[in-house]
Amino acid sequence: MGCASSAPRRVSAWEIDGHARYFDRGADRTIAEVTSIDGSLPMSAERSTLSAKLARFPRLGLAYLPTPLEPMKRLTEHLGGPRLWVKREDGTDALCGGNKLRKLDYVLHEAMEVKADTLVSGGVVQSNSQRQVAAAAAKLGLQCHLAVYHGRVPPPTPEYETSGNAFLNRLFGAHLHNVPWTGDRNGAIQALGERLRQEGRRPYFVPYGVSNALGAVGYASTIDEIAIQASVCGFHPSAIVHSTGSAATQAGLVVGGSIALKGTRVVGIDIDAEPERVRADVVRYAKGAADLLETAFAEADVEVIAGHAGPAYGVPHAATIEAIRLAGALEALVLDPVYSGKGLAGLIALVRAGRWQAKENVIFLHTGGAPALFAYRSALSI
Repeated sequence: MGCASSAPRRVSAWEIDGHARYFDRGADRTIAEVTSIDGSLPMSAERSTLSAKLARFPRLGLAYLPTPLEPMKRLTEHLGGPRLWVKREDGTDALCGGNKLRKLDYVLHEAMEVKADTLVSGGVVQSNSQRQVAAAAAKLGLQCHLAVYHGRVPPPTPEYETSGNAFLNRLFGAHLHNVPWTGDRNGAIQALGERLRQEGRRPYFVPYGVSNALGAVGYASTIDEIAIQASVCGFHPSAIVHSTGSAATQAGLVVGGSIALKGTRVVGIDIDAEPERVRADVVRYAKGAADLLETAFAEADVEVIAGHAGPAYGVPHAATIEAIRLAGALEALVLDPVYSGKGLAGLIALVRAGRWQAKENVIFLHTGGAPALFAYRSALSI
């Protein structure tokens, strides 16, 4: 929860070109407090600017930050370059982590300020976002009500409705409300919140995917971390590649990158099979985040790549399963078949197509989602 601790700090280390690199994993440090990894390296002017802008937005300390940046040496060798790295957003908490918790760290500070007693959000049955909202509510002592959309994803396995994230939602004490999927991501969530308000609750609306302008601001903090981590490791990333769907993650990366990682391309792999809608939402949230951060935003910086979502959202295809297998067998990474698996499948396809040279450095953003893997187990033939 971000409280100070007298216990020794946890440190991860690995060898890069013969030199050990160490990244502080102390959960008691907020983003604004981190100035360098080893305490001696000064911040660049660009990162100092981003840090100062982010410092105006308080967070609760729900997320374990900074998350590690690790080399993927075996996957790099398997694919023949470029040098691949993974930003471990699956490590934002001790259970299963995920990129949404970083956004919630900022968004839910506002919920506590307005003295909400209930969090209201929603998503499909195996939504990672719902699970992270439910976990945050349990930690904060709030009720959690979730609009669970049915009909967007046909159940791929008998265990889909009851295992994985669905099981964890119940374990965390969330109240689940089954609603039909209409294509409107937030309508049923807002209606549920209004009903709870009329019943005397003080609900706080958490949008689908924790995607809004403030969520994008929170996610810009990832760039703040990558800038110093990459600098310590002696490289400037050519690209950051990730799965994109509800859009605020990519919006935060684009806006943060325009301040502190100039020259790094943010590449979103569409996992919704709706690339035009995804790109439009990224642009919308990025504009809102840029306004909040009082910085410029160029729409040309938004790149959403189609063709790697498989037949539909939530339906894994052969490339997704290959990516999940490779990540596990070569790097001991657990990817899910809805988000991170498709994101890595897109990255692998771009590497094989020769987008980057062997000497370049490319970061894969692991957005989490391990619990969903178990809900798809019998459909993956692993």
